[in-house]
Amino acid sequence: MANKRLVSFFTIFFTLYAIINFYIFIHGYNVMNGNGRLVFTTLFLICAVSFFIGRYLEKRSSGFISILFVWIGSLWFAAILYFFIAVLLTDILLLFDIVFTFLPPGFFYYEFWFVITTVLMTIFFGYLNSKNVRVKNLQISIDNKQAKFKDYKIAVASDIHLGTIIGAKRLNHIVDKINSLQPDLVLLPGDVLDEDVTPVIRQNLGELLKSINAPFGVYSVTGNHEYIGGIDKAVKYLTEHNIKILRDESVLIDDNFYMVGREDRAITGFTGKKRKPLEDILQNVDSNKPIILMDHQPYDLQEAVKNKIDLQLSGHTHHAQMWPLSYFTKRIYEVSWGYKKKNNTHFYVSCGAG
Repeated sequence: MANKRLVSFFTIFFTLYAIINFYIFIHGYNVMNGNGRLVFTTLFLICAVSFFIGRYLEKRSSGFISILFVWIGSLWFAAILYFFIAVLLTDILLLFDIVFTFLPPGFFYYEFWFVITTVLMTIFFGYLNSKNVRVKNLQISIDNKQAKFKDYKIAVASDIHLGTIIGAKRLNHIVDKINSLQPDLVLLPGDVLDEDVTPVIRQNLGELLKSINAPFGVYSVTGNHEYIGGIDKAVKYLTEHNIKILRDESVLIDDNFYMVGREDRAITGFTGKKRKPLEDILQNVDSNKPIILMDHQPYDLQEAVKNKIDLQLSGHTHHAQMWPLSYFTKRIYEVSWGYKKKNNTHFYVSCGAG
């Protein structure tokens, strides 16, 4: 069952990817002529297949070539979104021109270069923006619990996505940010790793993770990307580097409040297993003490409310990462990014540190 779901997912993904790329390609190809078509075709094909070549190579021997391909391919995923929007608007404009004939000669040639320039600038400034890790301060009071009244400072960093793109420099910046807050506890709600653990090992990123300072420790849960890269290898590596992974289990912190961590929903697609219902995980939890839940994907918030969770922390959505996709995540998730309170349960969904 799990294999069938994965095959269906990747079949749909690669089919759509091929169609969208061809749609963009044919518009650019028709604008070019002579040797320009050959150059355009070559560069386009390199961009379109780079990510998959890079991921294939880094599983075998991560090095400069695999890193280069992954970077080109990753940036291409951003580029095709805006190229797709551009060619769609171009076709709409062309339909109006067929009726009203108002576009000047050579318009599409100049538009071609304008679009390429605009998309490249958008990606460049988006990349600079992504490097600026911001700290969101949130004060939450948990009342009506039989616990010692105490202030805790908790640092939360979801979706770091360590690997080829988010390497030592970026992680060092994130760790410095966390340590500068002098937190009592650090929580990483899933997708600590990007995909395959090989580039993480090659860069020895685990040593940087071990430098996170928190008296009550560093806790995480599985995310969908830990499953994509291989869940056993991911959990083993993180555990070896002082990250405590909560997999459908709970732990009492400071004898005063509980941390609960759920398996990611991706467990079903990749293993065919099901994660435990939340009420089963909470069977041995004293509900008179505050309960903080980490659940990577913020689906079905009502389940946390029903089980009297005091605070749920999630990530995964990236708030779509690129405009205008955030309009879709707002419809998919009750909270795509930010804070919400339902009854007595507080929710915060991070847009991701990586």
